[in-house]
Amino acid sequence: MKISVIGAGNVGALSAMRMAELKLGDIVLVDIAKGLARGKSLDLEDARQILKASYNIKGSDDINSIKDSDVVVVTAGLARKPGMTREELLAKNSSILKDVCLNIRNLAPEAIVVVVTNPLDLMTYLALKATGFPKNKIIGMGVSLDASRFANLIAQELNLNPVDITPVVIGAHGQGMIPLAGHTRVKGESLEKILDKEKIDSLLKRTVERGAEIVSCLGSGSAFFAPSAAVAEVVEAIAKDEKKVLGACVYLTGEYGIKDICIGVLARLGKNGVEDIIELELSDGEKKELMNSANSIQNLLRQFSF
Repeated sequence: MKISVIGAGNVGALSAMRMAELKLGDIVLVDIAKGLARGKSLDLEDARQILKASYNIKGSDDINSIKDSDVVVVTAGLARKPGMTREELLAKNSSILKDVCLNIRNLAPEAIVVVVTNPLDLMTYLALKATGFPKNKIIGMGVSLDASRFANLIAQELNLNPVDITPVVIGAHGQGMIPLAGHTRVKGESLEKILDKEKIDSLLKRTVERGAEIVSCLGSGSAFFAPSAAVAEVVEAIAKDEKKVLGACVYLTGEYGIKDICIGVLARLGKNGVEDIIELELSDGEKKELMNSANSIQNLLRQFSF
């Protein structure tokens, strides 16, 4: 399998590293900045003997190197700065992503595309329209990262290992996310049976604000360790045909009463990309939150010609 990563910044390079170490396929790292992708790929090659790992990774500034890729991960775009909303990135990153997607369409017409560029839900929709690919072949990586953050905060609160938590988050990536406490399990038991509403609400709020908190601490750039792990998890599900249920930003055609946008839901991922969308039973309040999240995406889409 050939996996190309477009964008050799922190998220792109770390995603390439994680996927190479998982032996998911031959990795191609591409960046418009001359020498950047090649330098990072050479560095990753040099780690093979130490890691006792055998993987193939190449770097290039030539977009043609993605030709005939099976999976293309798109991380290209500007990172969010302190005080900048994800939506403010839209005008800047939409033109970058459109050019990238036209190249993917021409060079790798059979590829499954995993979008990481923010604002995630809007960029995933743009990728769908710009490539013209079937809806199952365009996946946005967003709420799986949000879910991992939710699990981490729950684990800290309960003094547990995060692997004991099975978190569920849906909605728009960022401020529009909806962590679902009733569907989140702690050692198999609903979070709502373990913590009171006040504590849960606090954890939900902290999860929503987690990305901004990290950006504020870093001062320049945004998170990359957890996002790259989430990218690798999505691509692994595809490469190994795991039929794994993960949070993903996908195109809806009536699920949850939502049409013609991309938004985070639970989806089964395998060799064909999105193989099924899982509709959860939501409370009236959760349904309202999800519809509000969808409407916010729709309102922003109306401002731009995709």
